Amino acid sequence: MPLIIMVAIDPSYLITQVLNGLVWGLVLALIAMGLALIYGLLDIVNFAHGAFYAFGAYVAWQTLLSGGNYWVAMLTVPLAMILLGLFVESTLLRRLYGQDTKFTLIFNFGLMLVIVQACRFIWGARGKPISIPSELAFSVDLGIFSYPAYRLFVIALTSAIAIAVFVFLRKTHVGMATRAGIQNREMVQVLGVNIGRIYTLIYTIGICIAGIAGLVASPLFGVYPEMGAEVLIPAFVVVVVGGMGSFHGSILAGILVGQVATLPIIWEPRIAQVMIYIFMAIVLLARPAGLFGELGR
Repeated sequence: MPLIIMVAIDPSYLITQVLNGLVWGLVLALIAMGLALIYGLLDIVNFAHGAFYAFGAYVAWQTLLSGGNYWVAMLTVPLAMILLGLFVESTLLRRLYGQDTKFTLIFNFGLMLVIVQACRFIWGARGKPISIPSELAFSVDLGIFSYPAYRLFVIALTSAIAIAVFVFLRKTHVGMATRAGIQNREMVQVLGVNIGRIYTLIYTIGICIAGIAGLVASPLFGVYPEMGAEVLIPAFVVVVVGGMGSFHGSILAGILVGQVATLPIIWEPRIAQVMIYIFMAIVLLARPAGLFGELGR
């Protein structure tokens, strides 16, 4: 029976794919949020972001290996990412502010290679499985079908993180200074704001979010050195579609790209990965700066 007929007969299959797309899209949105914040304020295209995503997953695996559980990992991963982000920004990246863009591109590309090779050296090249926490290893009855509780947890957690960062940017003094800095860094400095501290904070937040994305994705996709490189291109697609530097654009674009990457599997799995690039091309033809971007950024 053709899959299109199966979907028409059993709508639960279609809804399951929509939810799977939402899970994947929100994971991409977490990664893209960090990319967008760092690019928007620091004007840096962070090629190392995928490596930070992978590092967060490895920290989670190491936590479990050392006798902790998934909930302990939810504390150790953000802490490790904050320390790593502070170290990279304050001792390395800060030296490149104001330099030609090519220097930050080369630095971040090299940093990506260093982190990936460090993961290989410390934890080996083979993939590491992470089990779904036992408290969430069941399915929830949603009426016409059941859906894994862990995937619903991922949807809830990633949504909560996005809302928390949105509130931080909109309602706090530091968040408002960050948004002002994205628009005009020089003016913010003239007003007496220590833009250097905001750089450090936003870079660290972006790295922390990427690590958390690696944590929540690891029970779904496993942990392996190349996982960061594989997720980086779709994450950049999300950033481009949403608009370079746009935080809320990254969230909406992540959800849309997740659906575009997942729903075609119903009809033709072989074209699913290509569809996100076709979708990006269509968006850029209609809006060259992305959904919420500005030309000339």
